[in-house]
Order: sequence, then C-alpha cells, then structure tokens
Amino acid sequence: MTRPEADAAPEVSVVTGASRGIGRAVAVTLARRGGHVVINYKRDEDAARSALEEVEKAGGEGSLYRADVEDPEAVAGLFDSVARRHGRLDHLVANAAAGPAKSVDEVELRHLARSHAMNSQSFVVAAQHAVRLMDRSGRIVAVSSLAAGRAMPGYAAIGAQKAALEAWVRYFAAELAPRGVNVNAVTGGMIRTDSLAHYLGATGLTDGDIVPHIPKGRAGSPQEVADAVDFLLSPAAEYVTGHNLVVDGGLSISAPFCGHPA
Repeated sequence: MTRPEADAAPEVSVVTGASRGIGRAVAVTLARRGGHVVINYKRDEDAARSALEEVEKAGGEGSLYRADVEDPEAVAGLFDSVARRHGRLDHLVANAAAGPAKSVDEVELRHLARSHAMNSQSFVVAAQHAVRLMDRSGRIVAVSSLAAGRAMPGYAAIGAQKAALEAWVRYFAAELAPRGVNVNAVTGGMIRTDSLAHYLGATGLTDGDIVPHIPKGRAGSPQEVADAVDFLLSPAAEYVTGHNLVVDGGLSISAPFCGHPA
C-alpha cells in the first residue's frame, strides 16, 4: 500500500483508457491491492464491463466512468465523481492515448489538435484535478512512448505530443514533490496490444521489422508494463519522481543496424 498501513481505508485509483490493453492490465494489477479502481473508458462499454469483472475477480472493487479525456469538462466530471464518492484519490494512471498514423507531410491541423488534446492536454488537466484530491502520498504515472525520443514511421503526431507529455511529467514532479506527490512516466516498447496491431497494419510494418532489434528477442506484454506502473505506485518508489521507466526489452539501447536474434 502507498498510504500507511494504519490507514484502513482502501486505496482509490483512477486509470484512464482502462477498458483494454495496458490500461486494463494496470487496473487489474491495482485491484490485487484490494482497493477501488475507477475504470475510465471512452465508448466500448462491453470492454469496460469486462475489465470491471476482472478487477472484481482480482480482489478489488471497481466502478466505470465514461468520459472522453480529450474534453476538459469530461475530465473535470470524472474527478468530481471521485470526490463525491470517495473524498480523496491515491493514484492517477494517465494511460489513454490516440492519434493518426500519418507521415509529417500528411499531418493536418485537425490531427495536431486531436493528438495534443489526447496525449498531452488530457494528462495536464487530469493531473491538476487529481492532485487536489491527494494527500502527501499521492502518486501519478503517465504512460508514454518510445516515439517521444525516437522517430518512428507514421508516428509524428503522437510522438511529438508524448515528448511534451514527458516534459510535463518532469515539471509536475518538480513542483509537486514538496507536497509529497510523486509523478513519473512509464514507456512501453513493442507491447502486444490492439494499438500495436493497428499501428503495424497502418504502416505495413511486421514483427520481423522490429523483433530482431529487441535484445530480449520478443515483444512485451501489457502486464509487464503494468508491473512497472505498480512499482512506481508502491512504497519502494518513494524516492523516485520525475523519472521515465522504460519497459522495452532493450529496444531503445540497441543499435538499429545490429540484430539480436532470440
């Protein structure tokens, strides 16, 4: 538990984009602590209800809140709901992300606006609301991307905003540290999710284009990213803030011209 064991109240966590993929794995992992997980989703209620069932089977309590995090008013409504029901918040995991798979000369202003709203603005607005509900043991984790620091085909609109997200993580970490709130990021590499499948389909890339450059010789799982998030929310990470924990099997340290067969 993040908060002192003497405090019997269960932890309250908000996970955005939690109906599938990494967000879902994070929600279920946090449920194993026995707390309450607020599962935010945008439109797929069936997937969200399935995630809620997993949360409950894992030993936690959960609730669903439908909100498009691109909309600041919807984000405010999410945290107003948390305040009314729980009166406080222990964890925010900002996982929701989206954007077009476009080359730099194909990106239009509408693509830029949406990518900013989803990948950068949504974190800032959510973190501002979250910290008002946190005590001195609050924790915030944002899910970023390798594309924040490396050019990836068709990923410019998202990658640039993920770079902005990581900058915001550092600023929030520096300014919230005196208030006892830690703010970090987790970056996944090639992680088996629906989003990865969509990206590969949109760009024409295949496993064979990427896996040979991963020293661990395989793609990662959502659970492996969730475990990293769980660490940053734990007492073991009390002195860790403003950091980006990369979970990529070594992809980001591998020279692109050197294969690493499994």
